[in-house]
Amino acid sequence: MTLALVPAGAVVAPPPAGAVWVAAPPAAAGALPLRAPSPAGVPVCRVRDSRLNEISGLAVTAGGFVVVNDSADDEPRRRIFFLDQGCRVTRTVRYPSRPRDTEDLAVGTDGAVWIADTGDNDRSRRTVAVWRLPAGGDRPVLYRLTYPDGAHDAEALLLDGTGRPLIVTKQGGAAGIYGPAGDLVAGRAVPLVRRGQVALPGTGTSNPFGFLGRAVVTGAAASPDGRRVVLRTYADAFEFDVPGGDVVAALTGGTPRVVPLPDEPQGESIAYSRDGRSLLTVSEVADQPAGTRPTILRYPAPGTPRSPSAPATTAAPASTRAASPAVAAPSDRNDRRGLPTVLLVGAGLAAAGLLAMIAARRAKR
Repeated sequence: MTLALVPAGAVVAPPPAGAVWVAAPPAAAGALPLRAPSPAGVPVCRVRDSRLNEISGLAVTAGGFVVVNDSADDEPRRRIFFLDQGCRVTRTVRYPSRPRDTEDLAVGTDGAVWIADTGDNDRSRRTVAVWRLPAGGDRPVLYRLTYPDGAHDAEALLLDGTGRPLIVTKQGGAAGIYGPAGDLVAGRAVPLVRRGQVALPGTGTSNPFGFLGRAVVTGAAASPDGRRVVLRTYADAFEFDVPGGDVVAALTGGTPRVVPLPDEPQGESIAYSRDGRSLLTVSEVADQPAGTRPTILRYPAPGTPRSPSAPATTAAPASTRAASPAVAAPSDRNDRRGLPTVLLVGAGLAAAGLLAMIAARRAKR
């Protein structure tokens, strides 16, 4: 079934077969106004390697980029791919065991590459995982994690001020933020703790998935100096300032700057450039027109980079740091604030349309 949003009060023709018109909610407090179409990103380079057909994670390295595929079924695609600045593959690293669903990347201050093996479309996994590949290494280490409140699908990974991974879930409304309760230990599942939630403001950016595409988090990244982080949806990027290195406080209590990423075919990846002045994205090729290849795009980052002389947040590998007391009792203003009105109303209207269609089909039978 197709759900199509139309402005409240608009006069429209009958919907096409199999579709349901859903009234779009009026502008609400905290929602961003609809904006004029934004220019597309500037191409940086095109990824021509045929193994990279479902890119879900992107990070920047000193020599270029590192990317991973999204739940590739073919063995040659289950790699960590290092690219040069022209998007040519220069090196690949195998996983020592089969990953389940790799979704995002982050690079620590020590140069280690972290991979979020956290995808779970069916919400059926008992554990999720992160892989850590030391700088220059050739064998990533697997760390298993368990949610405290049931399975979640997640496609976004950040590192907090101590170098521990933070997982941001993929769900409409407010996305959950989870971090490990203690040190990561290879071979043993470590419990995750819910650190808070982040509710992104509504936008009107055009994207292939409409209202839902503007509501779910599909990727994340931190600036090189650690003073900004960005979350992305299928439609937009949301950049937050990170005062004092507290990523959770920034996401749960900060006000983001918005960068539209219009009409990317299936945008699930985002990263900062080495100088922090640009945001880089790449889409999955599986959902692009036949014959095209994924292309890394550049957008201006809205936050002004700080002076190079300003102190930057440092981070040690997660496995070497003790848990912070703040993990157990986070301060989360978004938990008290609840879901944005625009998402609640829109989700309710969509659900009402779906229920009406089901009822009509049952009555017909």
